Amino acid sequence: MSNKNNSRTDSNEPKINEQAADAPEINDVEPIEDENDASPELEDVQMSETEALMKQLEETQAQLEKEKKEYLFLMAEFDNFRKRTIKEKSEIIRNGTEAAMKGLLPVVDDFERGLAAIKDSDDASSIKEGMELIYNKFIKYLQQNGVKVMDTDGSDFNPDLHEAIAMVPVDDESKKGKIIDTVSKGYTINDKVLRHAKVAVGQ
Repeated sequence: MSNKNNSRTDSNEPKINEQAADAPEINDVEPIEDENDASPELEDVQMSETEALMKQLEETQAQLEKEKKEYLFLMAEFDNFRKRTIKEKSEIIRNGTEAAMKGLLPVVDDFERGLAAIKDSDDASSIKEGMELIYNKFIKYLQQNGVKVMDTDGSDFNPDLHEAIAMVPVDDESKKGKIIDTVSKGYTINDKVLRHAKVAVGQ
């Protein structure tokens, strides 16, 4: 029995030795590098990238600050322009009103002279002539300022120009929808309605 066991042991020994021979030696194992151990070159690259980003950020902030100042300056300029425009517009309106009133003063003078003449005269024809002269002078002044009288007699009724204050029954079909009578004349100023004409319309 002992001889058989010895022979089994002897037969296994070469296999163990072969496995031991194939096993790598401890000295042959390559050391594992620590990932946290960065090389100086890598650190320099990271520092350069950080500095570049910081510089870019500073330049962007400076540009934004510049644009903000320019925006505030433009806003101030626009506000000044708006105020100046409102002031100039008000002055134009005021000056225009003054000019219009000044132009009416000669007509007022004529009326005063006419009224004074009526007291000392019983001549109806001369009074009528004087009134017509004043009226024509006033109409001429209005025309010089772009004011014109609407021509309404026999015209088609136009709600953009006329105001119908009465509807008059007519037998003539051609007069239906036409202006039969003008109660108050209409006026335009520079082709814009200044006052609608008050008219009677046939129906």
